[in-house]
Amino acid sequence: MARSRYRAVVDALADDIRTGRLAAGSRLPTHRELAAREGLAVVTASRVYAELAAMGLVSGETGRGTFVREISLPLTHGIDQQAVAADVIDLNFSIPSLSDQADVLREALRDLAATGDIAALLRYQPHAGRPRERAAVARHLRNRGVAAQPQQVLIVNGAQHGLSVAVLALLQPGDVVAVDALTYPGFKVLAQAHHLELAPLPAAGDGPDLDAFEQLCRTRRVRAIYTMPTMHNPLGWVTSEEARRRLARIARAHEVLVIEDGAYAFLADDPPPPIAAMLPQSTVYVLGLSKSVATGLRFGFVSAPAHLVDALERSIRATTWNTPAVVTALATSWLEDGTVDRLEAAKRSDAQARNATARDILRGRGVVGHPSSYFVWLPLPEGVRADRVAETLLHDKISVATAEPYATTKDSPHALRLALGSVGTAVLADALRRIADVIDDHAFR
Repeated sequence: MARSRYRAVVDALADDIRTGRLAAGSRLPTHRELAAREGLAVVTASRVYAELAAMGLVSGETGRGTFVREISLPLTHGIDQQAVAADVIDLNFSIPSLSDQADVLREALRDLAATGDIAALLRYQPHAGRPRERAAVARHLRNRGVAAQPQQVLIVNGAQHGLSVAVLALLQPGDVVAVDALTYPGFKVLAQAHHLELAPLPAAGDGPDLDAFEQLCRTRRVRAIYTMPTMHNPLGWVTSEEARRRLARIARAHEVLVIEDGAYAFLADDPPPPIAAMLPQSTVYVLGLSKSVATGLRFGFVSAPAHLVDALERSIRATTWNTPAVVTALATSWLEDGTVDRLEAAKRSDAQARNATARDILRGRGVVGHPSSYFVWLPLPEGVRADRVAETLLHDKISVATAEPYATTKDSPHALRLALGSVGTAVLADALRRIADVIDDHAFR
């Protein structure tokens, strides 16, 4: 009877949340209040909320209570190859987060409310950001090897917007852009929208095949190369300094614009200098805080040669006018007070632990990637189809990405890209074991 009562309470609350009778953001009764209301033991009431949390319907906040989550959009809405339901374990999209980040945000909002110039945040901002904010970003970039001056920094609405601004301002439909054969899906989407021709470069160890890049530049008018040399997505490589310098020499010789994406660079300990430091006169460096801080913080920045800044600024004006002032004020305060540095260090440690777990569970399966990365690339055995494995896993409520969203070649390799930072460590380990079992099942069919 106790079990049936417990299940009835879970089902009733889940139904209220899914139908909207309990709106997103609603505070639920305390565990003790729920127990008294439903005639349950307090420990059973705690189990009710734990199950609702596992279903993705509620979240608990220390010292504040349990709240209804926003479930109208899945966490990976509009990204990668499939929508992910709230009760699915998401190893598809990388959403690295730390348990205390909500408290960091709460404290920052209180501090922001107490500032003297808060009314200024209600007005339009300069298109590329206020001088003080651009200076804060420039200091952050200099600490990461990009010798940017404040007037060369443009603040944008996340790194994806930064890439969009660069493409809109600096490239024309029909332009040939060299990319890795496996590359970030967001750039593929931009290329399609702006009618760019992507020329895939095969991988060669810890970076693109530079012989192939040089040959491409000799035979085609290559306008740009999009590259992610530090913690490449999805292969996790950190390209050597020697290879970066050669890429810069080829780009200089053939007047190729370099668009360098540093989205995951914070995860690498002591990486080589960015290409932007080797070829500052023709490299646009794009970075954001989505991965290093939070995906909901749509704050990014572009560092560019001085002669390209005006064109990039016009693109910002044409797309979003300016970055939201409140977000920019929060983000730059975190850059200045060390919060970003602290979160990045904590996430490096977290990523290393999760990656070690993945490599241990998937030992002997040819895992590709960097030991500090929040994702791994898993080639599948001969004869095993990635789409069939992904379909079986989705039936088991585990979402993974195949190679298709990342491939710029006609044929995609049969492999999985597994994001490691979006779920708890125990759930991650169980999901990885299930993935290994499903691959084995398909291999012996």
